[in-house]
Amino acid sequence: MAAVNRVFAAQLARLPVFGPDGESIGKVRDLVAGLRLDQQPPRVLGLVVELATRRRVFVPMLRVTAIEPNAVTLATGSVNMRRFHQRPNEVLVLGQLFDARASLASTGARVTVVDAAMEPTRTRDWVLAKLAIRERGGPFGLGRRRSALRVVPWGEITGLGLSDLTGQVQGAGQLLMLFDTMRAVDVAATLRDLPLKRRHEVADAMDDERLADVLEELPEDDQKELVAYLADERAADILEAMNPDDAADLLSELNPAEQSRLLELMHPDESGPVRRLLEYSSDTAGGLMTPEPVVLTPDATVAEALAHIRNPDLPPALASMVFVCRPPSATPTGRYVGCVHFQRLLRDPPAELVAAAADTDLPTLSPSASLTEVTRYFAAYNLACAPVVDAEDHLLGAVTVDDVLDHLLPEGWRETGLHDVGDLGAEPPARARTEEADHA
Repeated sequence: MAAVNRVFAAQLARLPVFGPDGESIGKVRDLVAGLRLDQQPPRVLGLVVELATRRRVFVPMLRVTAIEPNAVTLATGSVNMRRFHQRPNEVLVLGQLFDARASLASTGARVTVVDAAMEPTRTRDWVLAKLAIRERGGPFGLGRRRSALRVVPWGEITGLGLSDLTGQVQGAGQLLMLFDTMRAVDVAATLRDLPLKRRHEVADAMDDERLADVLEELPEDDQKELVAYLADERAADILEAMNPDDAADLLSELNPAEQSRLLELMHPDESGPVRRLLEYSSDTAGGLMTPEPVVLTPDATVAEALAHIRNPDLPPALASMVFVCRPPSATPTGRYVGCVHFQRLLRDPPAELVAAAADTDLPTLSPSASLTEVTRYFAAYNLACAPVVDAEDHLLGAVTVDDVLDHLLPEGWRETGLHDVGDLGAEPPARARTEEADHA
């Protein structure tokens, strides 16, 4: 281990992890510490590392040879591929210790933990020796003024023992601050690994738009569990904030009574497209499509089209193509004219009409086209987005390649990643956490 005197947990979050030869292993997602019944600093057992396949594994601290400001290096590129599972006597420093509420032993003042620092010992162990805290206001925590950040030894804080943390209701503010820098898919993976109670606290603290983005990235079972936890009114608000095709996929997994109740609570403008999607089987173009592609009338200019696809909230696949239709522009539209790929828009003069640039010969998908037909269509025409048009030439929506991949991947791929074992030289499962036993 490189000579390091103190490392704060927040500094480790999301740092890349490399093997001894510079090979990429994954990213740090959390620290695992062993809880104690007394007030002695807990020992840091290891790191939770997320591999490229999204699988989270445990790496003992004895494997860590260097901690740098921008990376963590391991003694070997081989890691145990058994999925990390938290044990009853363990605490996730980022996921559970941050925002924990405790008291100063000397004064009894109430404090909130905002960070934890680990330090090495003479025996090559690492312990959570220091805590960064803020006092929670005046007497009884009622003060409004925000106190200064302080770093104190672990022993000066009470209320963080094994019996305290396992039953404590923690806030989610510090965790949400970490989530602000993460993609929705990474937040979803982190959320899945939190204890159920903590997961609900984070969901309660998230705004509707952010929670909708995260919910879209969760596996079906986790989606249903979270929707069941939320109050019906908020669940409906979250569904309104989701992409209509993702909302339809989620609602299709619920029982008819719950589905109907949530649809009734949604605003008609938001529930209408979702209801139309629910009419199609999930493995058809109609079930895969989004009803909100970029649609322009024939008299729109190339400059207007480029302005639409510059929208940062538009997914890249949908931004790759605009569709030209007669009014109305909302799906189902008027007569479908054709489509324009964004590369054509970049080449044509800004004042030119999109109708002149439209590809009128590209075949379209029918809403009843099977998943196999849709897959062959994308492979044949090398597209990221494709029009779905009914028999009366109305554009109903667009299928994107990411939606196709979502349905082609094995069931449960969000939990396991694409491969159960990567190319990092997996160790036999029987060796899981043997380094911990060496420390015991």
